[in-house]
Amino acid sequence: MIRLAILASGNGTNAQRISEYFSGNAHISVDCIIYNKRNAFVAERARQLGVPAHYFSKADFYDNGSVLQFLQQREIDWVILAGFLWLVPQDILAAFPNRVINIHPALLPNYGGKGMYGHHVHEAVIANKEKKSGITIHIVDSHYDKGTTLFQAKCPVTPDDTPDTLADKIHQLEQRYFPEVIEKTVLQ
Repeated sequence: MIRLAILASGNGTNAQRISEYFSGNAHISVDCIIYNKRNAFVAERARQLGVPAHYFSKADFYDNGSVLQFLQQREIDWVILAGFLWLVPQDILAAFPNRVINIHPALLPNYGGKGMYGHHVHEAVIANKEKKSGITIHIVDSHYDKGTTLFQAKCPVTPDDTPDTLADKIHQLEQRYFPEVIEKTVLQ
């Protein structure tokens, strides 16, 4: 069984979708959800799904190695970022080489980098009058949004789109493709 750990920072809709997608899967399971904001709704989603959820602070991620130890104790095979907003620490990247996957709400290499997440991305796409946007699923490296691209899906950006309507389009792409790309990648 391939064991996934999902890292999240907020609402957790992608974490929920991934957990539901792999529920009952014969080869892949979501072992746990790790979150880094105490009030993140993803913890409640995890509880409702029956998936163990664990809070870790910034010090746990970057200073004392607690997160890496936790992942190793649980015998995690792949780390999935689902709305996780921090740069993944080097010790985790070293322990999971080419086995950390992220989803970004734009067509990288455009609109990536530190501070480019959520509505910040959608606002920039609309301000620049782009004709299309989409999602990029990629392997994580030591830089924000620079790792090898695994998959992209596109959607049109219309003149009447707002950051909210574009976010809805992007969210539909995330929900549709992220679990499938994870499955295909980890089973290779």
